[in-house]
Amino acid sequence: MRVLFTSWAWPSHLYALVPLASAFRAAGHEVLVAGPPALKPGTDRTGLPGAVVGTDTDAAGMVRGYVLPSTALGPSAPPSGGEPLPGNNAPRALRMVAALAASMTDGLVELARDWRADLVVYEPTALAGPVAAAAAGVPAVRVLYGTDLLARARALLPQAVAPFLERYGIEDFDALGTLTVDPCPDALQLPVEYRRMPVRYVPYNGCGEAPRPPLPDTPPGVRRALVTWGHTMARLDSRLFLGGQAAAALAGPGVEVVLAVSARQRDLLGPELLDGSAGVRVVTDVPLHALVPSADLVVAHGGAGTVLTSLRAGVPLLLVPQLPDHKGHAGRVAAVGAGRALARDEATTERLRSEAYALLDDDAAPAAARRMSADMLARPTPAQVAAELSRVLPVRAAGSR
Repeated sequence: MRVLFTSWAWPSHLYALVPLASAFRAAGHEVLVAGPPALKPGTDRTGLPGAVVGTDTDAAGMVRGYVLPSTALGPSAPPSGGEPLPGNNAPRALRMVAALAASMTDGLVELARDWRADLVVYEPTALAGPVAAAAAGVPAVRVLYGTDLLARARALLPQAVAPFLERYGIEDFDALGTLTVDPCPDALQLPVEYRRMPVRYVPYNGCGEAPRPPLPDTPPGVRRALVTWGHTMARLDSRLFLGGQAAAALAGPGVEVVLAVSARQRDLLGPELLDGSAGVRVVTDVPLHALVPSADLVVAHGGAGTVLTSLRAGVPLLLVPQLPDHKGHAGRVAAVGAGRALARDEATTERLRSEAYALLDDDAAPAAARRMSADMLARPTPAQVAAELSRVLPVRAAGSR
């Protein structure tokens, strides 16, 4: 089988595809990951074969337009936007996915046809994927990276790719593809009305080295709080990176604080964090899944990868979402009792500390997180899902290649 994976140029969206792409490749299938030029360096770091299609867009500029309103950021804050779901912001959401599709659909269609792909696998916002699959006459499989917030816009999404549907003569089009592969625990997912195949969430948080030596066990009576702010927020605006603020707020007797940052984010930290005088241990460029299992609490921004990585390890979360999808993920975490959420303007030093300590003293949130973990670990592995997809989806006959 030839399996073509595609994403636009945003690391967390690419990361969501890596476990299944690796599983297909390990099973002996041909795999190719296609995206705009800015995606290629990240693809190369995964070790998967990559191809460049289309042109780059101002991805950060588009995402920046969705930052939730905040009085704490003042009048010069990035422009705010509501949830990218049907309603007042539907035109904005459609413009974004339309711009992403316009940047790469023609190139992806050409690649799918020339490479003779048997299957196109895409993440939910890369609508070039299902268009290319339809144009090439092959199935399209959508891989979720978190709670399926975009499914509410199912009826509107074809508008975003309407010019391409007309160009390629596609009449029967579903932006949700042939089926959806879903790594979310059932309780964390919204009600869905489409063909769904569950998969075990296997974290891929980018390349990096685990801490050497590993983080030591905490002394008796000391809990570990892991603070991470992902990659997105600092990329949009340094003022949206609250990792240092959160870590400093949590430091105190009985709590060991570990702040996980990238090399770029390290430059945003004050000297008191870097020299250890604030009581915070800073680790740089360590994949999140290497740190989470030893934590008692994760304090973060609400990104899907961080949420699922934490819940897979059975660790509760305190989340401060600043993007609509992060707010959606945080809301689901709170709804299942596996953590709490604060709005940006609520995230004062005092409130961060009180909410974090309350979670550390709470038995219910860890129990809920462990239930999410048990659900996730009971699901089929990416290898099993790859095998099942190979079995149930139609494949080109050898003579048609």
